[in-house]
Amino acid sequence: MGLFHDLRREFIACPDEFKGQIIYKWPDEDIRKFSQVTVEADELAVFFRDGRVQGTLQPGRYTLDSSLFPFLADLIDAASGGNMFKTELYFVATHEFADQVFGGVIDNVTDPQTSLAVGLRVYGDYSMKVVDPQALIVNYVGSENLSNNEAVTDWAAGLVLKVLRTDVVDHIVANAWPILGIAAHTDDLERETLAAAQMQLAPYGLQVVRMGNFTISISDEDQKTIKDYLRDATYTKLAGGFTQYGAGEALRGIGEGAAKGEGGTAESPALLGIGVGLANLLGGMGVGRTAPAPAPAPGFPATGVVCTQCGASNAAGAKFCAGCGNALAAAPHCSECGAQAPAGAKFCPNCGGKL
Repeated sequence: MGLFHDLRREFIACPDEFKGQIIYKWPDEDIRKFSQVTVEADELAVFFRDGRVQGTLQPGRYTLDSSLFPFLADLIDAASGGNMFKTELYFVATHEFADQVFGGVIDNVTDPQTSLAVGLRVYGDYSMKVVDPQALIVNYVGSENLSNNEAVTDWAAGLVLKVLRTDVVDHIVANAWPILGIAAHTDDLERETLAAAQMQLAPYGLQVVRMGNFTISISDEDQKTIKDYLRDATYTKLAGGFTQYGAGEALRGIGEGAAKGEGGTAESPALLGIGVGLANLLGGMGVGRTAPAPAPAPGFPATGVVCTQCGASNAAGAKFCAGCGNALAAAPHCSECGAQAPAGAKFCPNCGGKL
């Protein structure tokens, strides 16, 4: 009888080359009775059949006998005369799997500061472990043909990215965080993402142990667009308007070009043409124009009174300077012809008589 049992005994364990796997499936679903099963310290052996987990073995060495493990009685293959168990056997690693990465473009968002649409990218790494092998096998592995870790880790990374698409964007919108300053909120977003990721992965028996190198960024092109927008908005405000800022930018460009020798001499037709155009533009803005002298008051001759304070010419008979408001000296009248003469005149401008 002992010899018979030895011949029908198998030694079952996760092969050394698959020790790094999250899940390893034993290739044979017909397992002989009294087989020896070895479960390593960081593993669990899970028996799966008919869409559900039938039983689990903790770390140790076991002989598969239904008298020792009652759940095996439901796995006996009657066609084998009771000498075989019909089951899928999984070895599930329970240690932490580090250096898993996630990342990519999560969404196009509107920057609250500039109202510009930009593509938001998130990158980072995380570690994960299996905390409920039964949930992982029933809810995910049982419907998948797993041949390597990537089948699980890539799927888990996809779930993390799904969380980021909603969680990060919601936080930016709700808090009106400027995109260029988003790095200041990295710690808050990492904590929120970690908590939300746990809720997504928990039904599959997985747990994100930690996250690291959490980075939120935008493309170089989008970054330049936002910076240029903010610069132009600031300078436009300082200049008093977009037209004034545009004129200033044109003048600065001409100066830089001339300094580099790119614009030719000051007499070149190109610079002269630009100068004329800018002169017209600036003139329309009121830049560089001298205010015209005030017209003489109605009923007074054009010959006026010169203000001793500012030198402005005023209409004859004016009592206050139209240029500065200074009181004006009374204009003299000619005793010969009665004509009014400018203030300070010594001879009449009408008849030449001495005043």
